[in-house]
Amino acid sequence: MIASVSTVAYLGLEARAVEVQCNLVAGLPKFAVVGLPDKAVAESRERVRAAVAAIGLALPPKHIILNLSPADLPKEGSHFDLPIALALLGAMGVVDAEALSGHVVVGELGLDGRIAPSPGVLLAALHAAETGKGLICPAAQGPEAAWAGSVEVIAAPDLIGLLNHLKGSQLLPAPAAGEVEAPGHGPDLRQVKGQETAKRALEIAAAGGHNLLMSGPPGAGKSLLASCLPGILPPLDAAEALGIM
Repeated sequence: MIASVSTVAYLGLEARAVEVQCNLVAGLPKFAVVGLPDKAVAESRERVRAAVAAIGLALPPKHIILNLSPADLPKEGSHFDLPIALALLGAMGVVDAEALSGHVVVGELGLDGRIAPSPGVLLAALHAAETGKGLICPAAQGPEAAWAGSVEVIAAPDLIGLLNHLKGSQLLPAPAAGEVEAPGHGPDLRQVKGQETAKRALEIAAAGGHNLLMSGPPGAGKSLLASCLPGILPPLDAAEALGIM
């Protein structure tokens, strides 16, 4: 039986879709990961083996082949641990592979089965939202992933809790979006004396969402006026804040 789980590979600030495919074939016991994995991904075999043992399961005495597709895309990072583990458990019949088809999975595994944070969860959440899927991620990064918008986020603290959630015997609470720290107060436009025409231009640009071109000799006040512009703009919503990252 072949089981597949969706995850992502990070290329700069872009998340590329990756499918983790697992197949159990007859032969000498072996655990192979193919598809251009780096050192961290190759070492996931031992973390997955220990995490599976921590929840009371043993790997089958078969040739385990994990393929990270597309095979020509480099795979880097420890966030492949959890999708590899779920693909393996799906091939073993422990978890229903169909229950995972609608989710993008990221997360690093500890030797005791804990799901540890890994970089890039927000990028994975944005990718999941674009493709109409949910996201499975570490519990500590659930509030970060919730900023992606309407994406369904399953934030699991450990592997056994995630399996129980997928089976319906234990429901994990949906994470709330993390709180944003109030920005510090910058220069205020009302503190600028004179420059009535320039201040009027700032107000029109802020009200209408127009572009601004500031031109003048050094010391005319261009930088000061530009630093005052955020103070008269409305607060950003979540989508706008993510758009200007």
